[in-house]
Amino acid sequence: MDISRFLIGLGLAIVLIGLLWPLLAKLGLGRLPGDILIRRDGFTFYFPLTTGLLLSALLSLILWLLRR
Repeated sequence: MDISRFLIGLGLAIVLIGLLWPLLAKLGLGRLPGDILIRRDGFTFYFPLTTGLLLSALLSLILWLLRR
């Protein structure tokens, strides 16, 4: 696969996710059980562990289907 086609596809995917982000936020993506959120005075740490795993699995499935 040509690197330029890959980069164009990646850029389009990022734009699409950016446009769909308000819809994804309404579905609760980013606030799933297993996501780590620590709030202290003047400090907030957020690590979307479950969200990252879910998105990784979905992206892997999509790429696997495209390669078939």
